[in-house]
Amino acid sequence: MTQKPRVSDSALVWERPEPSSRPAPGPLSRERIVGAALELADAEGLASVSLRKVAAALDAGPMRLYGYLSTKEELLELMVDAVYGEMVSEGPIRGAWREALRSMAHRTRQAAAKHPWLIDLMVGRPHLGPNALAHLEASLASLSDTPGFGEDIDAVMQAVGTVNAYVVGALRNEASEQRATLDSGMNKTQWQNATEPYIRRMIATGRFPTLARVFQDATHPAFEVVFDKGLDCVLDGIAARLKR
Repeated sequence: MTQKPRVSDSALVWERPEPSSRPAPGPLSRERIVGAALELADAEGLASVSLRKVAAALDAGPMRLYGYLSTKEELLELMVDAVYGEMVSEGPIRGAWREALRSMAHRTRQAAAKHPWLIDLMVGRPHLGPNALAHLEASLASLSDTPGFGEDIDAVMQAVGTVNAYVVGALRNEASEQRATLDSGMNKTQWQNATEPYIRRMIATGRFPTLARVFQDATHPAFEVVFDKGLDCVLDGIAARLKR
């Protein structure tokens, strides 16, 4: 039975040196490999990314890629960190904690709009690439010097984690709607129109009075408006924590 290699600091792709450059049949680097993978994922979705397809896009044999990374999981980590690099390259986060966290949330939303596959990889264990760490550092720093938080690093982590959880959840919901549109051939309005007769019949039973108010009176704003209002709710909660 094959035993998986143990992970140690020296084994992480971030600190592993690249092989010596080979000019023929074509020069490779982690940057070029990741760039090709990003193009594939952006054009065809995350499921289309494989070492074989990335190698083909670079006119290289798949085995050559293994000198630069060991697994597809490492490639995905490199891809995520490249996107974090795009966010970090927009410049330092300025302003008080609320403006800083709002700005970082919007950077993440913009990155997810450019790379729709990103949100599927933003769950689970923290990403440890240098750009991801820089993004996390900026998030934590926005609160670490704020009175009411600076003396409690656990509270800082919980607040930032709550904002991140909201952002990921909201963006996953937005991405799910986009996928549903592609899969069903109906956009949200068309789907609502198709299901409206059923909803009206259910409301007419009198069993769902609160849902009746939603159906009749709710404004159902665009995703960007919903995102901002939900983010305000989260930030208001952090502000209330500061006033204790």
